[in-house]
Amino acid sequence: MKFKTIIWSVLLILLSALAGYIYWKYYFVFAEGTKAGQLNTFQQKGFLFKTYEGKIIQSGFKANVQSNEFEFSVIDKKVADILERNSGRELNLQYKRYLGVLPWRGLQSYVVDSVLEIRAAAGESIITPK
Repeated sequence: MKFKTIIWSVLLILLSALAGYIYWKYYFVFAEGTKAGQLNTFQQKGFLFKTYEGKIIQSGFKANVQSNEFEFSVIDKKVADILERNSGRELNLQYKRYLGVLPWRGLQSYVVDSVLEIRAAAGESIITPK
């Protein structure tokens, strides 16, 4: 009887540790922030899970100290529709960064959840921050 209790306790501890690790790796939001730049590409791609993937080019970097491209995924269809219509424009995007990548969430650990601002070529604002 005592042996079964020990086995169940160890099994419960291992399952709890595994659940905690999966949550930390794939669902815990490591960072939140904004990125601004010109939308270079935005496309839907994938073999089994069709996800929205995009890339913006950030300006203001000197030399090659840091990459000036920001690659991201989008889950929300409304955000994807906005991005598809505004290729080539200056954008200000809000994102969440996860530690791991899930195939149905996209190919990148950065997931854009909203478009804060879209600037036209003349500097006028089409969508303004709330």
